Amino acid sequence: MTAQARFFWFLPTAGDGRSIVGSSHASAQQHVPDNFRPPTRRYLAEVARAADRLGYEGVLTPTGTWCEDAWLTTSALIAETERLKFLVAFRPGLVPPTLAAQQAATFQRFSDGRLLLNVVSGGDDVEQRRFGDWLSHDERYSRTGEFLHIVNTLWRQGGDESLDFEGSHYRVADARVSAPPDPLPQIYFGGSSPAALPIAAEHVDVYLTWGEPPQAAAAKIQRVRALAEERGRTVRFGIRLHTISRDTSAAAWAVADELVSELSPDQIAKATALHAKSQSEGQRRMTALHGGRLDKLEIYPNLWAGVGLVRGGAGTALVGSHEEVANLVYEYHSLGFDEFILSGYPHLEEAYWFAEGVLPILRRKGVA
Repeated sequence: MTAQARFFWFLPTAGDGRSIVGSSHASAQQHVPDNFRPPTRRYLAEVARAADRLGYEGVLTPTGTWCEDAWLTTSALIAETERLKFLVAFRPGLVPPTLAAQQAATFQRFSDGRLLLNVVSGGDDVEQRRFGDWLSHDERYSRTGEFLHIVNTLWRQGGDESLDFEGSHYRVADARVSAPPDPLPQIYFGGSSPAALPIAAEHVDVYLTWGEPPQAAAAKIQRVRALAEERGRTVRFGIRLHTISRDTSAAAWAVADELVSELSPDQIAKATALHAKSQSEGQRRMTALHGGRLDKLEIYPNLWAGVGLVRGGAGTALVGSHEEVANLVYEYHSLGFDEFILSGYPHLEEAYWFAEGVLPILRRKGVA
């Protein structure tokens, strides 16, 4: 058994609601349902305050075309919360490394040390090109390695020290920050391809994976662990999942069934074809779990692939009674996962269901 787990929630910066469609950054182009909740500052503050009050470690704030900007959103929520940490997702290719190091150092000072960074290299060419990034998939990961080298170096040296660096993607001279952030922000990173894993082993604190069945997820982190050990490093591991937890198993599965009942065959077919062609290895693995089929969505006991029918990115959910969900969390934890980044539809209500129903069981098990 590893160390006690930490539990994070999610800020729905592309909007929220009682529906998968129109409530995620990857499906925002689709029809927006009547119950859609726009990602206003007031609503996102409600979700953040709830996560803070319920005892979540922090909240992941996503990045992408359909999201409100993660840096600006989380900066606005610092004063709305007391102890909640902000796991800010951003793309290295869109922000120069010295500027990113400065932004992070300022955020860390203004928030009293509540910043965490989720580095997203970018898995989709179409998405990247919207922002002016024309590098190939593997080149983006190579650039991420140089980016993290520069940022980590600047953070660890004093304000009177500077860095000169020339690589394949970045060239900086006399780079520095006015004062290093204290504490240093932990760096989170995900990627399933051969180009991604060495970057995780070399540079990051926490390697993230989307919610595959336990043994498949464990095999992936074993590869990262071995690569890190070759470099004399240790890496922690986190998993990104949705959750539907209720007092009874039947009640939870009824919610899951309702979420997919509104999806048309055309919506599912279009999303499946789009995701299957993604340059992201992780996205292709998510799509392969369901294959666009509605009849085999429980891919492992209490692990459901229904969210991934139309939503890009994390596509699986923990579904069941509070006890069943806690048992599956316990199983992942026993395989080496220390950090659980969770979400649900709607995010405000589901934060309560998990925190009040599942976390007490995990505390009794010694996990939380």
